[in-house]
Amino acid sequence: MKEKTKILDKEAINRALIRIAHEILEKNKGTENLCLIGIRNRGIYLAQRLASCIKKIEGKGVNVGILDITLYRDDLTLVGQPESGLAGQQPVVYKTEIGFDVGAKNVVLVDDVLYTGRTVRAALDALVDFGRPKTVQLAVLIDRGHRELPVRADYVGKNIPTSKRETVEVRLEESDGKDEVVIIEKE
Repeated sequence: MKEKTKILDKEAINRALIRIAHEILEKNKGTENLCLIGIRNRGIYLAQRLASCIKKIEGKGVNVGILDITLYRDDLTLVGQPESGLAGQQPVVYKTEIGFDVGAKNVVLVDDVLYTGRTVRAALDALVDFGRPKTVQLAVLIDRGHRELPVRADYVGKNIPTSKRETVEVRLEESDGKDEVVIIEKE
């Protein structure tokens, strides 16, 4: 695989997050009953950054949670089946950290890339184990198309049409040492 194009740099990511934070506040009429839940891994960092932007704009903080969707993925059933090539492998499950009640809240799920929609479906399944939100909205940094499920983001940093031979990599300072979004082409 080779890096094809840099789509966003650090400044562009920051501008996109500030815009998304303003859109979230406008749609929800402020921070009352608002919370952000980042989908592990990079969605966590984006949710934290959005919360920081919201606090700067409104002067009020919002609750931020972490959601691990590993056990809710629809491809998890492949693990342990001989034809999957994954026989004997166990999924690595991380901690979900939602230290607040999501019931009757406006929950914004945050992820880095929206692709097929399967991650979002798994996140919705996981979220209902914590209560029944008033609304669930979706914020993503990148929407690359190619949906397999009827899922649409409410807030998008950038739409990037891609081919199926390409992947979008979001690199963030917290996990990768730098902020950028690049398209990688499979060779």
